[in-house]
Amino acid sequence: MSNNASPRQPLGRLGLARFAPALALALLGIGSPCSAQDASPAGARAAASAPASPKLEPVVHVGRIKAPLSAVWAAYTTGEGLRRWMVPHAEFDLRLGGLMRTHYSPQGQLGDPGTIENKVLAYEPERMVTLQIHRVPQGFPFPNAGPRMWTVISFAPIDAQTTEVRTASQGWDASEESQRMRGFFERGNAFTMTALQRHFDPAPK
Repeated sequence: MSNNASPRQPLGRLGLARFAPALALALLGIGSPCSAQDASPAGARAAASAPASPKLEPVVHVGRIKAPLSAVWAAYTTGEGLRRWMVPHAEFDLRLGGLMRTHYSPQGQLGDPGTIENKVLAYEPERMVTLQIHRVPQGFPFPNAGPRMWTVISFAPIDAQTTEVRTASQGWDASEESQRMRGFFERGNAFTMTALQRHFDPAPK
């Protein structure tokens, strides 16, 4: 994939919602379902205003995916898998220190200012992967808090055709920026989990 950077609109104009997922995944999270006003940096600040008492516990989401463990693992930890359900552009170098690079704009390129990078801190094949934000996209409204956050994604087989996925985003502090970003990821990670479930089961009962 080309790494030639080209001029891109800042995140507020592209729509903040497009970037919620991978930063939440993952990660990991496809974006939170919010209005155009909420998608702007000002809207993000209003929608995820810092609470009176800071929340420091991990943001945890658990979901059951109707697919074998190997299929769900591949959907999360390969570029081809991510492109099937999360983003139009993705690559995943699954090794210690490797990068998960994603881009949520179909017109973008990996390596341009809209690219999101997460670094692999640890992994156990088909069991868990831990990602830390390495690079935020241009215009992201939480530039200082972002790189201090990491997410542990765990995978466990329930049976031959069902897998449980658990995401735990951590690294929050009492600062206003960190608390606002925590609210952003609470919504984004939930949306990402639903997107993964619908990828394997488009019409859940």
